[in-house]
Amino acid sequence: MSLVLHVDAGPWRAHQDLVVSGHQGIVPVAKGNGYGFGLGRLAAEATRMGLDLMAVGTAEEVPALRAAVAGQPGFQGDVVVLTPWRPDDPVADQVLHDPQVITTLSRVADVAAVARAHPGARVILEVLTSMSRYGMRPDEFAEAVAAAGPLEIVGWTIHLPMIGEHLGEATDLATAALAAHRAPLWVSHLSAGDLDRFRRTFDVPVRPRIGTELWLGAHGAMRYLASVQDVHEVTAGQQVGYWQRRAGRRHHHLAVVSGGTANGVAMQAPTAAATLRQVVQTLANGAMEAGRLALSPYSAGGHKLLFAEPPHMQASLLWVPSSVHVGDELEVTMRATTATPDQVILD
Repeated sequence: MSLVLHVDAGPWRAHQDLVVSGHQGIVPVAKGNGYGFGLGRLAAEATRMGLDLMAVGTAEEVPALRAAVAGQPGFQGDVVVLTPWRPDDPVADQVLHDPQVITTLSRVADVAAVARAHPGARVILEVLTSMSRYGMRPDEFAEAVAAAGPLEIVGWTIHLPMIGEHLGEATDLATAALAAHRAPLWVSHLSAGDLDRFRRTFDVPVRPRIGTELWLGAHGAMRYLASVQDVHEVTAGQQVGYWQRRAGRRHHHLAVVSGGTANGVAMQAPTAAATLRQVVQTLANGAMEAGRLALSPYSAGGHKLLFAEPPHMQASLLWVPSSVHVGDELEVTMRATTATPDQVILD
């Protein structure tokens, strides 16, 4: 009983190789759930491509890249931790002793603290962008460099928003950073054209951080499939499930299928509502749920199926047509960044 991610390995790997060949100095990002593949799987792919560096989200994720997966050795190159170091984090402190780990620092006070406690540690300094997340302002750059003292500054990192034109912003920030200290520039979310112009502007190495495009860009190479475990005939008005909801007049077959909240089924972040279509979809889904008619991510015969009730931990109840039988496999539309399949199979 499992929800399985099937990956067409040939096209998936061909896409990875194409992205890597087109981005000099690429920093592959593998964090969280590993974009649905798992951190170990992505580490194995980075090793296959001969990459010398990977990025993870938190210090806790470093061991997952080092661990062997399916008989393949773990990643042996450098690992940069993207979430900035903060005091009183024992795991973040521990990886500072690893010469192959690069720690992100985003506050002058933290730069000074790490310099005192861990001289010689390798660090990257983060600048504050219009994202308004982590980072230091340009008027803090010189102070941060001075506070770094015995630290090895590997570079400056510029984390930009995902939408909009930000080449000018990146250029201004990079210019200010290099005036304080010359080091490689690490950037994210610049278009290919803007990245090329950015490279030509500066005479230091530029390293693009790339995750989604690298791992999920091979559209059609990935399929999530769930098995049908049981099918029950029901009558109109019959109560079913944990919440004893009544079957409607059109509901005659109730299926128990693999996959639930533990796998990330129907788990998603709030929509950005960046387009009219997204707004309309959000309103439509809300109206359906208010009427206890929640559309599920499972499909049969090319049509989405309705949940009979909210998904359970490892199984879901669906209203299905009579053509669905025990042992069938249903397509599941999953958000890769929240998906945790029971198995990942490279076909």
